[in-house]
Amino acid sequence: MSKIKISIIGFGRMGMTHYSIINTHPDVEIVSVADTSKVLLDVLKKYVAGIQVYSDYQQLIDESKPDGIIVCTPPHLHYSVIKYAYEKGIHVFCEKPFTADYQQAKELSELFRNSNLVNQIGYANRERDVFNEMKKHLDNHLIGKIYHYKAQMMSSAIIKPTKDNSWRDKKENGGGVIYEMASHLIDMTHYFFGLPQKIVGSSATQVFSQNVDDVVNATFLYKNGIDGAIYVNWSDPSYRKPSISFEILGDKGKIVGDFYGYKIFLNETNSDCNLRQGWTTFNLTDIYKPVPFYVRGNEFTAQLYRFADLISGKEKENRCDFTEATKVHLVIEEINKNLVLNKIER
Repeated sequence: MSKIKISIIGFGRMGMTHYSIINTHPDVEIVSVADTSKVLLDVLKKYVAGIQVYSDYQQLIDESKPDGIIVCTPPHLHYSVIKYAYEKGIHVFCEKPFTADYQQAKELSELFRNSNLVNQIGYANRERDVFNEMKKHLDNHLIGKIYHYKAQMMSSAIIKPTKDNSWRDKKENGGGVIYEMASHLIDMTHYFFGLPQKIVGSSATQVFSQNVDDVVNATFLYKNGIDGAIYVNWSDPSYRKPSISFEILGDKGKIVGDFYGYKIFLNETNSDCNLRQGWTTFNLTDIYKPVPFYVRGNEFTAQLYRFADLISGKEKENRCDFTEATKVHLVIEEINKNLVLNKIER
């Protein structure tokens, strides 16, 4: 079988990360890279044999003719790249957030849904072993009827005043904590609980950023009676690395988990699951599934290997396609509709 030809468009931090991972897949050949930085392209051209480099993504697609592309440009550029790839019949893996505009996301998801093209978004937390174990327990109603959850995502991405010269400080470009970071947490709440019926109490705070939000809160209300509170803050210096945590309450117990493990409290012993009354703790090392190559986390390798295997037909389950990602944008749009914005005075 001939190898799957993959190209990367956008060779910043995530582009380099994805390059290093997908380059280890035995069925993949990276044929080309596009970026606007001449310095980066010159280095690739000089030191990486057999790779074509381009400053224009359309030229890359037309000339190197990849089977699939990995899109790592700023979010406001995703639409045009993906639309062109669709017109040329190319499979797409795109970094999150999907686009910077809900209508654009909706249009692209409809185009790809009616095609045979693989389409995947980099919501990597769907590949985390801990969260998938938690989801199994939720789907099996281990803690009974869920009635409340608290979800939190924290990081120290922005811990000093920003300068007004970055795409990340422009909301129309997909910048700000809601698009850049809360989108991950919103995707996980959808993965666990489905879409909320209503969103209330949305508020955001500018701590260090000049034009975008650094902190966001919202309450999600569901048809089945669940209510959930989300809190996202990328201006907390006490967090060296990003962290997502959940506390989920049901009428038979609760589940608490984060990147490193989870624990279950049961009101009564569950003999079917061999779980006692009270607390049981599971560390990441108890449920860890190894991957062939590690950079930054198992989840990043798992999602890209899934993309390649979906193209080849070895894999059938797409855990986060464009349709799923568009639902995240729908929630973001609802949050923004009645958002109360506060700003720290300096």
